[in-house]
Amino acid sequence: MAEFRPEQSGPAPATPREEDASLPAGSLNELLSREELDQLSTLQLLDLIAARIPPRNGALIDLVYLRERLEAMEEIGEQAREALEKMDEVIEKLRAPALRIGTFLGLVEKQQAQVCVNGIDYVCKVDPMLPFTDFQIGQRVFCNEAFAVVRGAGFDLNGPIVRVDELLSDGRLRVGQEAGIVSMVVQRSDLIAKEKVKTGMEVRLDPNQRVALEIIGVGKRIERSLETVAEIPWSAIGGQDEAVQAIRDAIEMPFLHRDLFKKFEHAVPKGFLLYGPPGCGKTLLGKATASNLRRQIAQQTGVERSEFFLHIKGPEILNMWVGESERQVRDLFAQCRERAREGALAFLFIDEAESILGTRRGSRHHSMLSTLVPMFCTEMDGIEPLQNVVVILASNRADLIDPAILRPGRIDRKIRVRRPDKEGLRSIYEIYLKESLPLAEPRSSLAEFITAEHFAKSAENEFLEITFRSGRREILYRCDMASGAVIAAVIERAKSLAIKRAISSGRETSISRDDLAQALRLEHGENDLFPASDLTEDWLKLTDYDPENVVRLGPVRTRTKDDHSGII
Repeated sequence: MAEFRPEQSGPAPATPREEDASLPAGSLNELLSREELDQLSTLQLLDLIAARIPPRNGALIDLVYLRERLEAMEEIGEQAREALEKMDEVIEKLRAPALRIGTFLGLVEKQQAQVCVNGIDYVCKVDPMLPFTDFQIGQRVFCNEAFAVVRGAGFDLNGPIVRVDELLSDGRLRVGQEAGIVSMVVQRSDLIAKEKVKTGMEVRLDPNQRVALEIIGVGKRIERSLETVAEIPWSAIGGQDEAVQAIRDAIEMPFLHRDLFKKFEHAVPKGFLLYGPPGCGKTLLGKATASNLRRQIAQQTGVERSEFFLHIKGPEILNMWVGESERQVRDLFAQCRERAREGALAFLFIDEAESILGTRRGSRHHSMLSTLVPMFCTEMDGIEPLQNVVVILASNRADLIDPAILRPGRIDRKIRVRRPDKEGLRSIYEIYLKESLPLAEPRSSLAEFITAEHFAKSAENEFLEITFRSGRREILYRCDMASGAVIAAVIERAKSLAIKRAISSGRETSISRDDLAQALRLEHGENDLFPASDLTEDWLKLTDYDPENVVRLGPVRTRTKDDHSGII
């Protein structure tokens, strides 16, 4: 059996004292007083008892067993005590009242802060142990049940997004919801205190909607504006010499010769309308206006001015929410005015204008146009002047646009974009038949050939038959319905035919006359779409004929060669 070793942590045995001589020999009271014995653990007392037993006494074995049992029991008791302490701590936390999360709005005085909790402002005491000077406007703070700030936190990552409507002189922001109905004034957080905020930007508020925390951006404005306007010289637009000259007179002259216009007190046109058949270059003319005006100003004055081209497709403005479409119209003009004040050339181009600026009818309570058209008119010539902003409308059906929009003083110039004639058609073919393409002949020869094919007055090219009230009939050929879009499609088909021939033959090929002629036949074959009887007026609007003098418009009927002699 191993020798029993008492614990060394207990006090050393004391020598018997004279006052304890009356106690029995071997008693613990001979070594320590009662107070000292009470301070010892059970194991230490057991060690003292074992030290007083002779070395070879059999009771030592029993004491060793007893000591092991006591040691195990004390270990279990210690673990149970720790578990109880942890349980008490958890219960205390669960019983504690919840902390309230507020938004720090600023200092009131020493150790007092203005905090917004659930939309209500409080002047709260601050825990003296907190670094009070580190608090930032807009950050979150935790308040206890007495509404005292006991802890600081970071900035909230969530919150409503609103649009900035106005910048106040003291740095505060007047913001509104997306629907444009609710407006309120908020202060900036320390995060964006030095940021440059502009009208129309979108910012994120704290959940209490008292502080602007983050600049989100400018929302839909980026999607509608062209960051860079493609360089489109006037020479790249074929068959529209008359329209190009009218645009240059209406737009370029007022910008390039301001002194003369001021001397003659000549009003600068606010906007102009491009109207005509589809696919004839109205959108292309609008983009070319911006790039050419910037180039002309740079050449004449040496000042490089950026252009701001806001391209709007009419139907995308329409919105089901009441007031939202009108808000977007106001926002479009606000953007253009803002960029014009910054020195940019601002262009507002609205395609398919008849979809949002159509004629107002009797059902005013149900028609969105009854409010959109007045809003547009107000922005064109309202209290705030529209300076250095060019408004361009494009439409296939100018007759459907409300007359209040087209009156002088708003849309001052109406420029008709006609279908190209034979010379215009040839120039457009030359533009699309680039020198960089593999051509079997010079592009001028190919353009001359395909133009002759396009303008051939043959039975194959007959398209529509018009019957007038006088009984006279007239045939519309495919050349009468020509457009730049059709020409571009013909060239793309010719490229496809040349590529297929190169793949099948395994050798290099080039675009030939046969490719162009076949492409023209395929394009016309796929576009033999004839109007229904109830759409006759709509189709006549795409031609130069007066609907009142036409009684029938339909496909060409099959007839013999002798029948052609009676057609005028």
